Amino acid sequence: MANSIEHAEQHRLRDNRWLILFFSIVSMVAVANFQYGWTLFVPPLQKHFGADAAVIQVTFTVFVLLETWLVPFEGWLVDKFGPKLLVLLGGIAAGAGWLLSGTAESLTALYLSYALAGIGAGIVYGTAIGSALKWFPDHRGLAAGLTAAGFGAGSAFTVVPIANLINSAGYQTAFKQWGVIQGAVVVIASFFLQSPPAGWLPEGWRETPKGQEVKHRQSAVDFNSSQMAETPQFWMMYLTMTLVATGGLMATAQLNPMAVDYKVDKVPVHFLWIALPALQFALSADRVLNGLCRPFWGWVSDHIGREKTMALAFTLEAIAIFFLIKFAANPVLFVTFSAFTFFGWGEIYSLMPAICGDFFGRKHATANYGFLYTAKGTASVLVPVGSALAAGKAFDFRADILLLIGGLLAVFAHFIAPTLLRLRLSKKLHDTLFTIGLLTVAYGVFLTVVPTAWTPFGAKVSLPKVGWTGVFTIAIVFDLTAAVLSFFVLRRMKVPQIADVPAFASPPSQMAAPALKT
Repeated sequence: MANSIEHAEQHRLRDNRWLILFFSIVSMVAVANFQYGWTLFVPPLQKHFGADAAVIQVTFTVFVLLETWLVPFEGWLVDKFGPKLLVLLGGIAAGAGWLLSGTAESLTALYLSYALAGIGAGIVYGTAIGSALKWFPDHRGLAAGLTAAGFGAGSAFTVVPIANLINSAGYQTAFKQWGVIQGAVVVIASFFLQSPPAGWLPEGWRETPKGQEVKHRQSAVDFNSSQMAETPQFWMMYLTMTLVATGGLMATAQLNPMAVDYKVDKVPVHFLWIALPALQFALSADRVLNGLCRPFWGWVSDHIGREKTMALAFTLEAIAIFFLIKFAANPVLFVTFSAFTFFGWGEIYSLMPAICGDFFGRKHATANYGFLYTAKGTASVLVPVGSALAAGKAFDFRADILLLIGGLLAVFAHFIAPTLLRLRLSKKLHDTLFTIGLLTVAYGVFLTVVPTAWTPFGAKVSLPKVGWTGVFTIAIVFDLTAAVLSFFVLRRMKVPQIADVPAFASPPSQMAAPALKT
């Protein structure tokens, strides 16, 4: 009798993990437009508020900052209260964010509304990726890739109806209607989510011959987020992800204004039976390839290793960006190379969570990847700067300076001083520096939302006009640098061990491994 109950439980888990993966992907699809549909709203928002593109793009920066930098805390909440409740609240917040964006009559109200959307989208994103890492150690790259594909390709089929609704009824109506629709889908999906039992592993996957290089690079211990951040491997991942995310976010946010500048946005492009204006065609193709690349590169990395796959994909992205700039004035080539830019960029959202799970274990996977995912938020502060550089406009760097100073203080106190420099800071000094750093970051975010807020210094600088060629050349350099770091540095770093954690830190917990059939 006991054996039959155990057998039934094994089959229930086997079936449920694929069902859970499916609804995680559904929730990701529903929040995809909050990032990837943003570029459609930039021109009408500029017109409505009478503001420069760089000022409107601050909204996107606020969204990405809150979508990413709160994920570590949200991941801790998921590990404590479970994914169902958190994703339900995330769906409500994300939907309400777009709904309120449609009623905003000031830039501050717009920033705050999109900030709420960012909080909700971050909860959904972090929970879904963490679930894939926990349920699929045997197919970690593929599962993370499929989940991330929902976010990358989720807006592909809604680009046209949202664009048409903006043109026919205004951007406010599009915000309101699609905010309700997308929020409701996330809420429904949340009821199907759950975490695996403690220590659960699919039976026999470590003995499978396929993907031995990846399995050789997987840790047998679970690091919590503090212990993870005390290893050089984490900071190399963070730097690499920041470099690649910068170019991709620039392309995501700037594609619409770039197409307008090159006068290809409304030129019809024909492919097979499809005929669409070049910008709409590019946005749809970008989303499809951005989604397909994530499980593809994840699957490749399961076979040849994460770092080799990163080096290959980052190099291909740099090549695609080069040709995008070179042939941007040709509508067909604009569509083609923008799509391949996204094909080379989106893989960080499958490869980075996969290697994070490999190196630091499954138990704290949601919170751990949440910390790594903040690299996307770090990269986002450069997006408005890219707009200002392209147009040669003045840009206010006060918020960026505060974010940089605060982040450096917090990182120095908590990580660099005790780990890299081996300095024994007193608890009072550590807490003081760390608190000042966090408060400075918080005021930097506030200043981003309320740009008229006071600071003891000014930092408005007139930037040179480098055009889109100059901006995307920076992205190419970043991509190639990340490729070199992945292949020649990260690949040669050993898998973190207990000995890598300073003696004064609590040791990582050994990962339990009761196996169930799958």
